[in-house]
Amino acid sequence: MTEFLDDKNAAITDGIHKKGWSSYEQYLSAEDCAILINRLDMLEEEQRLEAAGIGRKDEYQINKDVRRDKIHWLYRDKCEADTFYLTEMENLRRDINRGLFLGLFEYEAHYALYPPGGFYKKHYDSLKGSKNRLVSTVLYLNPEWQEGDGGELAIYVEENIGSAAPEKIIQPKLGTLVAFLSEDIPHEVLPAHKERKSIAGWFRCNSSSADRVDPLR
Repeated sequence: MTEFLDDKNAAITDGIHKKGWSSYEQYLSAEDCAILINRLDMLEEEQRLEAAGIGRKDEYQINKDVRRDKIHWLYRDKCEADTFYLTEMENLRRDINRGLFLGLFEYEAHYALYPPGGFYKKHYDSLKGSKNRLVSTVLYLNPEWQEGDGGELAIYVEENIGSAAPEKIIQPKLGTLVAFLSEDIPHEVLPAHKERKSIAGWFRCNSSSADRVDPLR
């Protein structure tokens, strides 16, 4: 029997195994989320958030017709908030590997701030077969979020990606964590009607080779 570090991580792993995605409310406490919210608020006040783009490396570009949010990457040991969250995700990485043997090797994440009207159109987080990002995560940092505030995460499955009806609509409530297979689950951020805060992250495999090292962020 697989032994997990955390019952929450066991539930998330089971959801990924059965459906390709999982959602867990109150994954982090309000007190823990406050540490992360304070960090994001400070980054906003210091104007250190940057417009998010699409694509990677040479194909990277800013396209406000596709997404409208501002981001800042997390770095281990740079501050208490970053270190705390990356440690939590390291525990999740170990548990997912225990349960699903995906070979998740490292994790990268950024704070995300969607202004009123911000959105991210339907997309995959990784191209099929690229083995770049394997499991995506989103943690929501929105106290007192109410239905009708917008900014929900719409989860689709490949069989109904062309449909207007998603399989699941997830409210971006404080402390909720969503995890899903990056190559298999199309999703979108619906337009936010007020400021929406989160941390988006991705578990990756080890793509290092004899002549190329895949660096940690």
